[in-house]
Amino acid sequence: MELRSGNPAFSDKTFDTFEDKGFFNKATLTERMTVEGTATKTGILLLMAVITAAFTWNLTLNPATMGLGWALAIGGLFGALIVSLITCFKPTAAPVTAPIYALLEGLALGAISARYNDRYEGIVAQAIGLTFGVMAIMLIAYMGRLVRATPKFTIGVIAATGSVALLYLVSMVMNLFGFHMPFLHDSGPIGIGISLVIVAIAALNFVLDFDLIESGARRGAPKFMEWYAAFGLMVTLVWLYMEILRLLSKLSRR
Repeated sequence: MELRSGNPAFSDKTFDTFEDKGFFNKATLTERMTVEGTATKTGILLLMAVITAAFTWNLTLNPATMGLGWALAIGGLFGALIVSLITCFKPTAAPVTAPIYALLEGLALGAISARYNDRYEGIVAQAIGLTFGVMAIMLIAYMGRLVRATPKFTIGVIAATGSVALLYLVSMVMNLFGFHMPFLHDSGPIGIGISLVIVAIAALNFVLDFDLIESGARRGAPKFMEWYAAFGLMVTLVWLYMEILRLLSKLSRR
């Protein structure tokens, strides 16, 4: 069965695997995954991320503790990457790894956000508002069936997401050798246009994420998949937030 989300945490194969192993058997489950339960778990993860983000935010803005703040942020960034890979390869561990991921990701986001806000006052509040606004719009559009995760739509979003990942990877490699990707980080019309396209791609991933959550609940996925699905939504939210932050910073530089 084909991949159904550009988000690496979500795939129909995930549900197929657990179904094959008997996790969907009513005799082996006391609870089932629900959309409401996933929403609650997502809220918990967001709260945990906000707490650690506030911690490194304050450390980074204080000259006396700035070094500690950035050390925690870098550790959190790499730690979140490792934990996210563990979660993707072992979804049954999501009730433990998803909260750890949220805490570690929050450490990185706090310091990064503080730096952006120090340069462009008020930009973080704008980015947060726009991020949740975009998610709300995509949720309303999905629930109203204005957009659907059709096979063509899915393939298009996955291809676009993969292209963005490849673009950033090439940019990182070029930076290591002292070169810079043309227009990607520029505040000119082309640079802003690129950011708008990437923001749109990140937003469209919500449609595929919502579809996978609805599919899991409908198929009677095990309860721990709520944490796994919440983790997947966090990945998309963080990506969208960072892209909106970059876009707003480009607009501010102009």
